[in-house]
Amino acid sequence: MSFATMFIAQTYGIDMTLGQQLTMLLILMITSKGIAGVPRASLVVIAGTLSFFDIPEAGLLLILAVDHFLDIGRSATNVVGNAVAATVIAKWERGQFDKVEPADFVRVHAPSGGGPAHDIDSFCKFGAPSKVVTKSD
Repeated sequence: MSFATMFIAQTYGIDMTLGQQLTMLLILMITSKGIAGVPRASLVVIAGTLSFFDIPEAGLLLILAVDHFLDIGRSATNVVGNAVAATVIAKWERGQFDKVEPADFVRVHAPSGGGPAHDIDSFCKFGAPSKVVTKSD
């Protein structure tokens, strides 16, 4: 998004100092969190950044045609970044959260056979009435 913003600034002939460019980079890094999964959300962030630096927002029309392809690239970068981060954390936390089970662990199986309860007889043991009153009675 910083490339798009700088492209728009250069198109309008606006020279930006190195400090302004770094500030723009930091602003875009903070404001772009979580937008990789939202289509066209980058246009909103770029519009806000353009107005912050007094660059005409009409310049968004210059990148509107290619923003779909840029979104694909941003999504791919996000997926790769998440995968690398997950791998690094997995290597870093190696062995700390492994589940330890005792060697004499006996697996208990649910009882089977016997089938379901029969009518009301099984509920009578618990103090339920022996006859269930229905609307038809």
